[in-house]
Amino acid sequence: MKNFVFLLLIVLLLCSCSAVHQAHQPNQKFGKAALMKDYNIAREILTTKHPSLYWYTSKDSIDYYFDTQAQLLKDSMTAQQFVWQIMAPVVNKIHCGHTSIGMSKSYEKWKRFHKPSAFPFHLKVWNDSMVVMNTVYEKDTLLKKGTLIKSINGIESSAIIKKMLSHLPEDGYAHNVNFIRISSNFPLLHTYVFGLSDNYHIRYVDSLANVKDTLIAAFVESKQTRKNEIKLANIKQQRKTKNWTSSSLEIDSSHQKALLRLNNFTAVGLRRFFKKSFKTLHNKQVPNLIIDLRYNGGGFVNKSTLFTKYISKKPFKVADSVYATVSSLAPYTSYFKEGRWNNIKLRILGRRQSNSTFHLERYERKMYRPKKHLRFDGNIYILINGPSFSATTLFLNAIKGQSNVVLVGEETGGGWYGNNGILLPEIILPNTQTRLRMPLFRLVQFNHLESHKGKGIPPDIFVPTHYDALINGYDMKLKVVDSLINQKPIK
Repeated sequence: MKNFVFLLLIVLLLCSCSAVHQAHQPNQKFGKAALMKDYNIAREILTTKHPSLYWYTSKDSIDYYFDTQAQLLKDSMTAQQFVWQIMAPVVNKIHCGHTSIGMSKSYEKWKRFHKPSAFPFHLKVWNDSMVVMNTVYEKDTLLKKGTLIKSINGIESSAIIKKMLSHLPEDGYAHNVNFIRISSNFPLLHTYVFGLSDNYHIRYVDSLANVKDTLIAAFVESKQTRKNEIKLANIKQQRKTKNWTSSSLEIDSSHQKALLRLNNFTAVGLRRFFKKSFKTLHNKQVPNLIIDLRYNGGGFVNKSTLFTKYISKKPFKVADSVYATVSSLAPYTSYFKEGRWNNIKLRILGRRQSNSTFHLERYERKMYRPKKHLRFDGNIYILINGPSFSATTLFLNAIKGQSNVVLVGEETGGGWYGNNGILLPEIILPNTQTRLRMPLFRLVQFNHLESHKGKGIPPDIFVPTHYDALINGYDMKLKVVDSLINQKPIK
């Protein structure tokens, strides 16, 4: 009995310690010594372990950015200020879409129960334009959906977008993906980058094309609501259904066209989904296939390669080179989530070559052959945009230029020349618990060209953001494809 009580007390103590550790205090300040330690750990790991730190930015420039940001460290800063004012701008200069900085896990848990104070409007952002999509104030009737925003607090829209882009990661200079990221979370990103204001002076264009000004109060966090509780209760159900909603196949009643939506290359059951889908297309003899990759952020290379086999007409390779510059995370293993396991994977995957790089030779040497029986040989229209990323660009690179394939939409956010990935461990900085994701392998695309470096994969038919489609809720890119299939002009 005594042993049982003793064990119970130990369990309760551990649970209590865990709860204390995980509780996020948004206003907690960290001293300069603690912040500098986290900063230096991040800098040392990036400069010694990143496979492509100087791919787009010279060593002298990277050192300069690190030194400059270090001088901005103050004696007292919150974790949010550390992440967004100090770390994010220097991570952006690496120009690696798989190298990213983020708040702690405890912050993400805290957000489930709270809605942080922020800029009060959700905006759609593209190029130099910002348009109101909705507001946190349900009764607001002044700035309606579709209102063009000229400036916020005296800062022009183009300058706002430029500064926000400078805080987000990207492959090379392919920042299409970041227009989507900003649009999907404008209130918080604006607050992270520019800070929170009590009121916002907004210059806008009204329905009569007149430029006007208004003052709007910031959204201020309220107490936990029933809505938050419902959201939290649905999290488990959302996780269960996530893999099943990532892909779908729809065939029209005339069997003249099919729409295959594929949102990632990670979901469970994709191999079965591919086989079933292409078997259905074959049996129904569908002549036109639309593949929607606009939300496909990538995933496993082997699943991307498998999908390519159903589309490509010729043998293909995944990459010209895939390599890491280190075979171990030491002496920083303890800062990596699952650090020891990642060390094992590095040793298993990478084979040393004469230039002290460690190559994943399977993807460099193997030539993959297309499917013979279920390969789709009809007309293929592929929808792409900024979030088409990572392993998605491996697929696109292999089939771009094929006689029956047309890419429609916007430049991908994933690099055409190559990117970094394969292993993407997470670093946890000890004081602020800031999360830094860093790739361990550099991948250079098969048949890469120097002219592709820094760019995403371009579409064959460019269809940019369309204001009328945005406001009235129809899919302009899909409409363009329908017109190509029907050989009729767009109305």
